[in-house]
Amino acid sequence: MPTVAIVGRPNVGKSALFNRLAGRKIAIVHDQPGVTRDRISAPSELTSTPCTLIDTGGIGATLDDGFGEQVAIEADIAMQTADLILFVVDAHDGLTAIDQALAQKLRKAKPPVRLVLNKVDDDKHESSLSDFARLGFQEPIFVSAEHGRNMGHLLDAIEEVISPLAAETEEVAVEAEAVGIKLAIVGKPNAGKSSLINAILHDERTIVSNIAGTTRDAVDLPYSFQGENFTLIDTAGLRPRGKRDNSVEVFSAIRTEKAVRRSDLCVLVIDLAAGITAQDRKIAQLIMDEKKPCLIVLNKFDLFHPDAPRKARVEQATAHVKRELFFLSYAPFVACSAKNGTAVEHVLKEALKIRKTAQDVPSTGKLNRILQAAFEATIPPIDRKLRRRLKLYYATAALNERYSVIPVPTIVLFVNDKRLMAASYEQYLVNRFREAHPAPGVPVILSVRSRTRREWDPREKPQGH
Repeated sequence: MPTVAIVGRPNVGKSALFNRLAGRKIAIVHDQPGVTRDRISAPSELTSTPCTLIDTGGIGATLDDGFGEQVAIEADIAMQTADLILFVVDAHDGLTAIDQALAQKLRKAKPPVRLVLNKVDDDKHESSLSDFARLGFQEPIFVSAEHGRNMGHLLDAIEEVISPLAAETEEVAVEAEAVGIKLAIVGKPNAGKSSLINAILHDERTIVSNIAGTTRDAVDLPYSFQGENFTLIDTAGLRPRGKRDNSVEVFSAIRTEKAVRRSDLCVLVIDLAAGITAQDRKIAQLIMDEKKPCLIVLNKFDLFHPDAPRKARVEQATAHVKRELFFLSYAPFVACSAKNGTAVEHVLKEALKIRKTAQDVPSTGKLNRILQAAFEATIPPIDRKLRRRLKLYYATAALNERYSVIPVPTIVLFVNDKRLMAASYEQYLVNRFREAHPAPGVPVILSVRSRTRREWDPREKPQGH
């Protein structure tokens, strides 16, 4: 699809315009300069011709965290790959030196450039903006991204460029196939999430720094591997709620949590050199609470007991994960080094294995045989308070449509009284089910329901009249 890049200095409303054209809030909008640092892409919802929108970091910023140069590089890459550039300026601030310097650069760009004057909320303000004509572009487009003013004029200008380009291309895959498996790359700050994505993509698509909080938006990055499509979602590092020191961090955490919910598989990145921390366990708990398939990536394996033999290091890492993340025992793990690129391809290989095994949902007959055998092997204890024993009548597996790529079935147990199901016995049933029907990476969800025998038994013959 044609690509439209939105560029400009910090805080001129690029992300607000991006969200308006995308039809949903994707990029974080905030009045703090430098919030958007990576390239963020999304399909346009407003243009009649399908196209991809790219939001970029503010160009020409003197950011106090040292990212100014990297943000400019990100914007340069976007301009080199775009079919149309929307150069956004702030009408309230007037023409600035950074705008002029950027205009000089954009005049040399190969794609066509349209000047967009943002934050123009009234027609009477347009006549006072003649200074921008000095930038040397064709007649500017006056808009208010926040209020949606004059978007029709902007859309016409975009269509004029991208419509002929779209006519030259043909659709090669449906959208679902293009998206493929959605992997949410999650973890605490500085675990190496962006480095892992860059190593997988063989491309410096995301900014890597030892400063915690570099990634602030959830960034979708398409990639193909062994003939399969993936969408890698690079997320902000999740810090404890009490340590989120500004509203941008709060927004970023919300975006990360949403990325977890919309993903097919969560890739939990652990800094193995630092060891598993309480925050790692909290993120793992979030994955469990959302009932998501999971793969653990033990990053920085090269720094974990580097002088010991590899076999011993693997054994120590395995013991560490099983001890610290015992409640996430269903998740397999991959040991790698994102910085060195060692074994990173195993992340996608393992994701494909998880998807393959998840497709094999047990039949109702097999499910009941597994669970009945578990009940016979270990009979449930008598509840002292209710003075009864748990009885299993029937079991079935229900698939939630949300998990279409990697199915996560809910095993529904019809029993005599769900109050008789002790937590320890429920875990026992989960363990026995996993032994009989392994599906690494996929959680086992039990739903216990009380039924009388007459209510559940599908084999019971109807009573005569």
